[in-house]
Amino acid sequence: MKLLESGEMYLETILILKNKYGYVRSIDIAHEMNFSKPSVSRAMSLLKEDGYIENDPHGMILLTEKGQEVAEKIYDRHKTLTKYLILLGVSEETAQQDACRIEHVISEESFEKIKALIPDSLKE
Repeated sequence: MKLLESGEMYLETILILKNKYGYVRSIDIAHEMNFSKPSVSRAMSLLKEDGYIENDPHGMILLTEKGQEVAEKIYDRHKTLTKYLILLGVSEETAQQDACRIEHVISEESFEKIKALIPDSLKE
């Protein structure tokens, strides 16, 4: 089953929070995404059912290998598209917002062509 945009956004947020704090709880996701705790709990249940996340013995949210792969792909798209839009002269704030929308719908072919245009000096 194809993961929906909202699922991709949750996985990306989990990755970002894990990198930032070293752990992820549902409440952290709710605060980061400005969603209600029940909405996040429901989404976490669905992601767990589909094998994208799991919980450790302390209730922390962990990405499975499958979830990590999707999260890294979406996050790479976000960072790359943001850099590209900034290179085109778009303000950082607008570039961030637009990249967040584009990252979920752009084809792999188009993304790879854009990625190739970014100078090596700006790549991580």
